[in-house]
Amino acid sequence: MKRTALMILAIVAIAATTLAADWKPAGEKIQTRFAKDVTPDTAWREYPRPQMVRKDWQNLNGLWTYKVLPKGGALDAATKALGEGGDGQILVPYCLESSLSGVGRLLHGHEELWYQREFKVKKKDNRLLLHFEAVDYECTAWVNGESVGAHKGGNTSFSFDVTDAVKDGVNQLVLRVWDATSGYQLTGKQVRRPGGIFYTRVSGIWQTVWLETVPATYIKALKIDTAHDPAVITVKTTVGGAVDKAKAVRITAYLDGKKVASEKGTLACTKLAVPNAKLWSPSSPTLYDLDVELLAGRKSCDSVKSYAGIRTVGKAQDAAGHWRFTLNDKEIFHLGPLDQGWFPDGLLTPASDAAMLWDIEYIKESGFNMIRNHIKVRPRRYYYHCDRLGLMVWQDQVSTRYKGPGWTRMKVDPKDGEWEEEAHTQFMAELKEMIDTLYNAPSIVMWVPFNEAWGQHSTMDVGKWTVEYDPTRLVNTASGGNFWPVGDVADHHSYPHPAFPLGDKRFADYAKVVGEFGGHGFVVDKTHLWNPDARNWGYGGLPKTQEELMGRYKESYRRMKDLKKGGVAGGVYTQTSDVEGEVNGLLTYDRAVEKFPRAKLNVIHQELYAVPIDMKRE
Repeated sequence: MKRTALMILAIVAIAATTLAADWKPAGEKIQTRFAKDVTPDTAWREYPRPQMVRKDWQNLNGLWTYKVLPKGGALDAATKALGEGGDGQILVPYCLESSLSGVGRLLHGHEELWYQREFKVKKKDNRLLLHFEAVDYECTAWVNGESVGAHKGGNTSFSFDVTDAVKDGVNQLVLRVWDATSGYQLTGKQVRRPGGIFYTRVSGIWQTVWLETVPATYIKALKIDTAHDPAVITVKTTVGGAVDKAKAVRITAYLDGKKVASEKGTLACTKLAVPNAKLWSPSSPTLYDLDVELLAGRKSCDSVKSYAGIRTVGKAQDAAGHWRFTLNDKEIFHLGPLDQGWFPDGLLTPASDAAMLWDIEYIKESGFNMIRNHIKVRPRRYYYHCDRLGLMVWQDQVSTRYKGPGWTRMKVDPKDGEWEEEAHTQFMAELKEMIDTLYNAPSIVMWVPFNEAWGQHSTMDVGKWTVEYDPTRLVNTASGGNFWPVGDVADHHSYPHPAFPLGDKRFADYAKVVGEFGGHGFVVDKTHLWNPDARNWGYGGLPKTQEELMGRYKESYRRMKDLKKGGVAGGVYTQTSDVEGEVNGLLTYDRAVEKFPRAKLNVIHQELYAVPIDMKRE
């Protein structure tokens, strides 16, 4: 028997090695330098949830079998087709349409994408959670033929408790996905016919899939708040499993490996006072490591590792009455790029954590202190890198073009879209999921529900809800969109150079920002273009030389200095990188060339920060 079992294992191992050897990127489009390091064994191996870490987990990224079938097919038929090899292998977590998936084909609205893979577990007196960091758009999962859950929404993480469906040894996981990229789906820049400012669609799994073993009574979620004066970390703990056994929580904070505070408290609220606290800011992004223990009487029944950055986000008026952003009660001018977060090889998914980090480090070293994360949700590790490196984040809600009003920008008497109840309910569910998922990241300082009137509707209600749901952050209700008197910010978009209607008294009670400007384009050479034969464009026409390009950039910042003096509190430059037909990035799409060298940008940006602001003194 042992010899037979060993032979079977050897055959399985040889088959897996053969499949991995057969995988290769699809298509002939440009790639980032990080694509060459991607293999079925290396694809996104990092722990995906940095603010709630456990040791006992299993990464399910790698080669899965996939099959595209007509919409509405039965599980039995799909499973049979998958068992016969389906349409081949797809590399998870890269979407179907991407090069790095190894497939590179579109998914149409009349089709469904089916996935299958096996995983091995050993059952104990614990629970097993199946986590999907993001699947676009609607999906249902089965383990060993038993339905374990469904999810709707393509941008946030979700989990299924699969304890009762798994068995000792090898288990089969099947996932069905439908994604039409239409209607009221929150798609961001994805469209069925890419062009201009819109890009190739993304379908199916596009972030990490993983298994996690947890105790019978376990920490399901943490909600972390901080205040800087006095310095306090507040933790709310949500429990899963046998919830009645959980009685209390112990929080211990460390800085540079040394314990600085510890407190036992309730699930509803545990407050940890931190003596001589070091505060979080872009110039000093101090993070405190946290041990969170769930207590059943005197015993610990579960524990996770987390972290917190102690900071307070706010706004205050300067001596002239203009509203300025503050961090820890100090004025801070927000300056950052519009970050589309798109990649030629993985589309919404960077080739690797290293590829994602490279962009963030470029932004930081260029002298920006903020990123506007534009109408998409990034992997949770993205926010972890912003937390530890010190970059503030404006986090957009993923947008849609569904039933939006005409775009009137900052004009009086704006129009508002009208959505049916089903569509609005889904919009709000995804907005809440995004805020809940990302709430603990100290880098996030602002929520942006709408962009440029795209799908803008019930603006006053959405803005008020966001302000009330998270009073610890700023709310920019409609970036560049139709202005309504709600939230903290009045946001105007102006291309190519920045501008703002400073004389309009309607904006006196709001922090004024230029939420998009610039977009100065340049083609280095055709080897860095997504499509060399397409119309590649930037705002204001393309300069003939790199010197002319830098001159235009400097002119934008000369005007931004004047706007800052006149009352503008922040600005967002379009954009981090070229994307498909857009060549208005600071970087080429393949990240091979810094069209704007980071050292030169740093000098320009420091000059803008240095423009003095006379703040009111109480």
